[in-house]
This record gives sequence, C-alpha cells and structure tokens, in this order.
Amino acid sequence: MIDDGTGLFTIGELARATGLTVRTIRYWSDEGVLTPTSRSTGGYRLYDAESFARLELIRTLRELGLGLGHVREVLAGERTVAEVATAHVAALDVQIRALKVTRAVLSTVARRGSSAEETTLMNRLARLSAAERRRIVEDFTTEIFEGLDTADPDIRTRLRFAVAELPDDPTPEQVDAWVELAEMIQDPEFRALMRKMVAFKAADRGPDVPAGTSLWFMSRLVQTGGEALRRGLAPEDPEAERILRELLGDADRAAVLERLTAATNARVARYRELSAAVSGLGPQAAYEQEFAWVVAALELRVDR
Repeated sequence: MIDDGTGLFTIGELARATGLTVRTIRYWSDEGVLTPTSRSTGGYRLYDAESFARLELIRTLRELGLGLGHVREVLAGERTVAEVATAHVAALDVQIRALKVTRAVLSTVARRGSSAEETTLMNRLARLSAAERRRIVEDFTTEIFEGLDTADPDIRTRLRFAVAELPDDPTPEQVDAWVELAEMIQDPEFRALMRKMVAFKAADRGPDVPAGTSLWFMSRLVQTGGEALRRGLAPEDPEAERILRELLGDADRAAVLERLTAATNARVARYRELSAAVSGLGPQAAYEQEFAWVVAALELRVDR
C-alpha cells in the first residue's frame, strides 16, 4: 500500500501480493478487465482493496481457459460464471474430440509407417463431418444393393447389414477403425466383392423360400463344421462325404462353394471386424475354423 493514507496499491504491490507478474496485471488493465481505481500524480495506475478480489477471479477464470471476452462479460455482470462455464464446457468438448482424432491419426501413422500421402488421406477421412461420413456410407450401400433388395426385400436384414457410424465422442481405437473402414468401402474392388456376396445371398432365396432360410443354413453349417472339428475329423476323411450330403442334400456343390468362398473372404471378415470396432462392440465370432472345414471338404468333392 502506498504511504499516502489513500489505501491504494501500485501494480508492483499487487504483483507481490498475488504472485502475478507486473506485465500480466498491466495487460489485463489495458484490456479493460481490471480497471484502476485512480492514478497517481505521476500517472501510475493505482488499485483499491477490491481489486485483489477482482484480480483473483480474473486469474481463476483465465486458468480455467476462459478468454478475456468471457471474463469481461462476467465482471460486467452481463453473464454469470455458470453460463460462461457451460459455454466453455461445450467448446472444450469440441477440442477434446478434435484432439482424440489427431491422436488416433498420429498413432495409426506411427504404427503403419505411413507415407506423407497416406497420412494426408487418413487425416482427411478422420475429420469428415457426420454428413460427409453418411454420404460415403450411402454411396457404398447403394452400389452393393441396387437392384438386389428389390428381388429380395429383406436381404439387408438377413445379412444383418449396417455400416457402423462413428459416435460423436469416439475413442482413438474407433477413429482408427473408421479410417480403415472408410478406405475399404470406397475401394471399387471391395465394393465389387461385397456386391457379389450380396448377390449370392439374394439368390439363396427364391419366391417360395421363407425369410431366414439363409441364416438357418449358416447356423447348421457352423454346427456341422464345429462338430467335425471337435471329433478331430479331417476334411478328406470319407465320413465327410456323408456329412456334406446331410448338410447340402442335392444342392449344386460348386455354387455353394462359390457362395461360401465369397462370404468367408478375408477382406469381408476384416470389414465385419472394423464395423464392430467402430460400433464399440467386442470381438465378434467369425467361426472361421468351422467355415474353413466345410470349404475344404467341399473343395475336395466339388465335382462329386
């Protein structure tokens, strides 16, 4: 306190009492958030005891990340601290989501050893808006289902088909999975593969075949392959012929093999795995060994 009986303080005295720098206090004063009470005869800014409380509030709000504009509104009584805090939380949520995306992209770049071009692509895919992501998904589904869901209206249901949507607050792992998934569903070769698989599934159901027949067959196939594996039965074992007859009857084995080969393609399996990851689901059962046993048994007897 200056020794003139006024009870006022200089900037230097405020700085020593609060632990702030003179430069910071002067800047806040220049910005109009800490108005001097008066000035000395030499033109120096002077502050009263209330300036201490005001200065502490300014420091608190600044440490919480609020801009001087918001601080000024609170000090002027234009907005409450709660109102400003609510707005700031929303802004922080946006920043946190952006940081998660950045972290996910950088983690993927480091793991893959990506080139500059691939890094640019991954960053662009990761930062797509929700509307842009939906457009990519809609283009994909339109191409692979066009004309087929007319012949079989519940084909999407029977395939349990849905391209995963990236949530509003994704984990780095979900962003990572989405980037790979987005690359995959824009690949013309993968789209052609998926359409072929969908076409096979649509062909499984004729006009007199009830809904769910394809899923029932796949369930039986998994049970058949699983039982053979548990018994230690090799695909080339003569008993495998009897098992295939019970499973397929008089069906065209070459056609069944072609369908199973498409359905069990490694890229299709990866697509399902990525979709589950983006959706936040745990690892999904793929029954790869069960399918592989039936496929191997068919390949040995496809002309029989």
